[in-house]
Amino acid sequence: MMSSTASTKNTAGNEKALRIGVVGAGVMGTNHARVLAGLPGVELVGIVDPLQAHRTRAVEIVGCPTFATLEEMLDTGPDAVTIAAPTHLHRDVALACIARKIHVLVEKPIASSVEEGNEIVTAARSAGVTLMVGHVERFNPAVAAIKQAIKDEEILSIAITRVGPFPPRMSNVGVVIDLAVHDIDLIRWFTESDIVDVQPQLASAVAEREDIALLQFRTASGVLAHINTNWLTPFKARSVTVATRGKYVQGDLLTRQVTECFGFQRDGSYSMRHLSVGHDEPLRAELVAFLDAVRSGNAPAVTGDEGVASLEIAIKCLDAPAGSIAAPLRKGPRAVAS
Repeated sequence: MMSSTASTKNTAGNEKALRIGVVGAGVMGTNHARVLAGLPGVELVGIVDPLQAHRTRAVEIVGCPTFATLEEMLDTGPDAVTIAAPTHLHRDVALACIARKIHVLVEKPIASSVEEGNEIVTAARSAGVTLMVGHVERFNPAVAAIKQAIKDEEILSIAITRVGPFPPRMSNVGVVIDLAVHDIDLIRWFTESDIVDVQPQLASAVAEREDIALLQFRTASGVLAHINTNWLTPFKARSVTVATRGKYVQGDLLTRQVTECFGFQRDGSYSMRHLSVGHDEPLRAELVAFLDAVRSGNAPAVTGDEGVASLEIAIKCLDAPAGSIAAPLRKGPRAVAS
């Protein structure tokens, strides 16, 4: 999404600070505020949340102003806003900001539906403001190292595992929207190709919505990919494996260790090396990229169209024929839908 730059010069010729607001004072929104408060060239105008307990926590952690309503915060005149509110609020909040010519970063997924996501994209384009989607995993240094390692390689297959215990905070979506949408975005980003074939297998073991998903894909470029995700594993695991014609790259996204195998010989031997991986906090890198796009007017790192495309694939996984979604495997604690 191209935009006009929001930065201006003060009388001394220095770039003025960007005034940024945050919508949502839950865990993610509070982290947004924490990072933004520490960035140079940024003035954090405050954080919005209707819940007093959330606002109190934000004050304790960040020490920033808080607001009970979006209008109160928008009336302070922010240049840009990051939206970390519940997904079903993304469209209305984003459209309210865009109507005031405010640049917007929306946490993933961009919206509750493809139609709502397209509304946000269209509004931002018409208003000429920056719209970026918060697919933060792209900014994981291990993911960046993998992306660099497979540059100019012919990719054959991608395998991603993203598993962990059931999150008590989760109630209105299952693992596909909460977890797998990260990896759908990574598959599209790694291959620079659209996903054209979706073969999902979903099951509900202990939650009301799907808590196990085995997803298979084929991209337009012919790459085979699969995602293994669940809320049944007692510990978190995040791994990516990419096979190309000349390399086999393995990355642990939690420990940020990336290994590259190459130089395959007929006798089965090959060479191996550990790749250099940065140490930047992914959320900080993401927010810096957003602010850079706001200042420059260049297209953001993750466009609204890309966010909608990944959401569309995730929804296709959920809209698979009824026979591919298994009944609950056993009785257990159930998530409460909102």
